[in-house]
Amino acid sequence: MKLELKNLSKRYAETSVFSRVSLEVAAGEFVAIVGESGVGKSTLLNCMAGLDDWDEGSVTLMGQDLSQLNADQRALMRRRHVGFVFQAFHVLPHLDVAQNVGLPLLLLGQQIDDRVEKMLAAVGLQGLGTRLPQQLSGGQLQRVAIARALVHQPALLLADEPTGNLDPTTAATVMNALIAQTQEHGAALVLVTHSKAAAARADRVLILSSDGIRAA
Repeated sequence: MKLELKNLSKRYAETSVFSRVSLEVAAGEFVAIVGESGVGKSTLLNCMAGLDDWDEGSVTLMGQDLSQLNADQRALMRRRHVGFVFQAFHVLPHLDVAQNVGLPLLLLGQQIDDRVEKMLAAVGLQGLGTRLPQQLSGGQLQRVAIARALVHQPALLLADEPTGNLDPTTAATVMNALIAQTQEHGAALVLVTHSKAAAARADRVLILSSDGIRAA
């Protein structure tokens, strides 16, 4: 697995979000991206997943230039190879925990099997598979989101402020689960965060600003 961004630039009308962003992420690497609020960290993460378009430059994932793919092809690439942990969880309220976690498997046409229970146990949610999201705490919901993002063993995990709304103890638990599971499956992890504690655990820390990206 290799993720490569070359001279990536993004604008909204005449306003530049970021420009000339170049970076590479290798298989198994943990990269944290930090920067001031509003500098475009979440937008950059969305570009890496092909969820957002960009104005200049390229995003290449596993040898595939995402700009050459249409929306359906990008969605299939994400479904197979990318896990995304959203800051706002985005769990489906009408599905129980196990169904939420197993959703990526269903989208790939696979059976929901013991991988779901194993993943729930791995993030400390064993025995909670039949609960609905509204019966869980914020920290538990974030771990559901992590389990869902990892159940299909993606090559790349993208996490947008996964500890942003959590207390320090719960945040540490969530980071432990996130790092342990990506390491176990050899996945690359790109984390966008304001948390110094979370960033300190990365292999590399990069600072995003309006005119590019640099090592911390």
